[in-house]
Amino acid sequence: MTRPSAMTTVTIVALLLGGVATILAHSYLKKQTGKPFEGVPIASAAVDLPLGSKLDTTQVKLSTWPKDALPVGGYTDPKPLVGRVVVRPLSAGDLITENKLMPLNTSGGIMTYIVPEGHRAVTVAVNEVAGVAGFITPNSRVDILLTIPRPGSTNERDNISKIILQNVPVLATGQVTEQKEGGKPGVVPTVTLDVTPEEAEKLVVGTKKGSLQLLLRNVIDIASVDTKGATVSKALGAVETPPRSVATRRAPVRARVVALPPPAKFQMEVIKGGAKSLREFAQD
Repeated sequence: MTRPSAMTTVTIVALLLGGVATILAHSYLKKQTGKPFEGVPIASAAVDLPLGSKLDTTQVKLSTWPKDALPVGGYTDPKPLVGRVVVRPLSAGDLITENKLMPLNTSGGIMTYIVPEGHRAVTVAVNEVAGVAGFITPNSRVDILLTIPRPGSTNERDNISKIILQNVPVLATGQVTEQKEGGKPGVVPTVTLDVTPEEAEKLVVGTKKGSLQLLLRNVIDIASVDTKGATVSKALGAVETPPRSVATRRAPVRARVVALPPPAKFQMEVIKGGAKSLREFAQD
């Protein structure tokens, strides 16, 4: 067989195989297109539902969903959903499934189902300034700045401010009532944060030893920043010299009188006019 004949044969075989594949694909698609759509009703959100919403009949609607693609835990009847509480935000049209609802007959609060596994929820009291004037809301992310006196110092000028936690999610904001001086109640703003156990330890120590300030972050800014902390002197642009501890301070110099040994002497024999004599000389 010559080379041109071999190339021709291969080309013809490839065309035949391609034609067969095209016919088979067309036949399959035609069968699938002709298959009737079989859908079933399933409950979905009729409106946007924030976390913690208690469902009523106006917030649930029925949507048509393919029968062979029904999600696990879906509801085909909206009546059992009335009075249930959602534990995650839902957009209009989202399917309502059991894993998005607070379990029935539970005594725990909704926060139990919001905290990620392995994390802890910690609530701290803040004032209007520390809480960024009310702009912090659930799902915000914040850095936590701690201002604390330097160990061993009682001077406020020695206070140091340092970011101790970064990119911390906010789970909830609220208010608690505590008793003020004179027995009068006062409202204190609070922020509940999502932290790891190690971060919770830092946060609790910080609330006991110093004051906290929350720093609101851009939602897409998640990079950590290495800071050295700031003091009053550093904020004013002065060159800071670390205070010396008592152990490193120099003791006052005291004068001490040292008795010096007498200068050494040597003798020399002097002969003068036939007379001999000894004379002593001091050695320099």
